[in-house]
Amino acid sequence: MLKNMIKRLLAHSKVLSIYRLVRDYLKRHAEPIETKWGFSFSGNLEMASGNYEPNETQLIRSLLSDVDVFINIGANVGYYCCHALSLGKKTVAFEPLANNLQHLQANIKRNNWSQLAEIFPIALSRSNGVFEFWGSDTGASLIKGWAGVTEDYVTLVPTNTLDRMLGDSIDKQRTLILVDIEGSELNMLRGAFKTLNTGVRPVWLVEIVTWQNQPAGTLFNPDFAEIFQIFFTGGYRAYEVDAASLREITDVDVLAMVRGEVQTKNYMYLFR
Repeated sequence: MLKNMIKRLLAHSKVLSIYRLVRDYLKRHAEPIETKWGFSFSGNLEMASGNYEPNETQLIRSLLSDVDVFINIGANVGYYCCHALSLGKKTVAFEPLANNLQHLQANIKRNNWSQLAEIFPIALSRSNGVFEFWGSDTGASLIKGWAGVTEDYVTLVPTNTLDRMLGDSIDKQRTLILVDIEGSELNMLRGAFKTLNTGVRPVWLVEIVTWQNQPAGTLFNPDFAEIFQIFFTGGYRAYEVDAASLREITDVDVLAMVRGEVQTKNYMYLFR
């Protein structure tokens, strides 16, 4: 019985591997689409069609009008990088997955933005090293078990800190930092204290979930309160992005959310 079970599991694993290879091949060879924003894009049909995160897209384009530099941590295939570059903003992208990087680089090259863009093919964390990375596409994470990704769907990626990567490069520039790294926000921030407190303090837009996508056995994001505390300690004010509007979040609100006294379906927060 055990032998048959192992055979079934191996067969299932092989089918998944073949499916992933075919999916990635088709994505790599998909024709780019001319978007309504005036740039060519490939790698994600929903993004290219203009149906992806419409409220966040509107907010980010609005925020970009007031900055000199855009930093995208967890850039994926470059959707928000393309928005920033199309508006003439210097852009720094962090993305560790090879398949995503293929599209990110192609999107930048195809639109003739190479001189404005800087790409770091790494994940950001509290230290430099080599970490396990589970999953792919927009849900890939340094957190084991994130969003139900199986243990066998794993690769290795290099990591470093945001402070080391940026150095003093944004000290005197108005900067927007977008963070979408699927549960790894706290460790990234632990390697970003200099960036948090640089001369011209950046504006941050960070995805921070509460109960969504947590590994099995975790009911609420264990890092939630500490993430906010890092920003509050640095003198930032926090705002929940609710559709196209902003609602200020205080330390009292954060505590109520942790206790389960306040429920929210939103997961994007602005810090400035």
